[in-house]
Amino acid sequence: MAMASTNLAATFHKRTQGLQVMCRKKESQQDPYKVIVITPPPKNLGIRCFPPNMQCGENVTIEGQTYTVSSVTHRYQLRKGKYEPSEKRLDVLSTGRYILNLYLESLLEQS
Repeated sequence: MAMASTNLAATFHKRTQGLQVMCRKKESQQDPYKVIVITPPPKNLGIRCFPPNMQCGENVTIEGQTYTVSSVTHRYQLRKGKYEPSEKRLDVLSTGRYILNLYLESLLEQS
């Protein structure tokens, strides 16, 4: 289970003219992810640091709540003829909701 790290450092780069969020690295490398709970209505949990190898189905704990990763999205932007990473996003569900969705999907396949 991954724990959300709140060790974030925001830096401003003049070259890109934007705000870049960097995670302070402890023992292992961590990347900033935008975390969104996707149950209606969607709720933004902010930017959190997680290991770069996050996968669907992993459990994460944010502010005492346990969530399960539903999808991981890496977005890229074309700049000066090259694609550069622009955003990493985790879509999460509460663990109970995730299990309920799996159960309902299996019932739908059986019918």
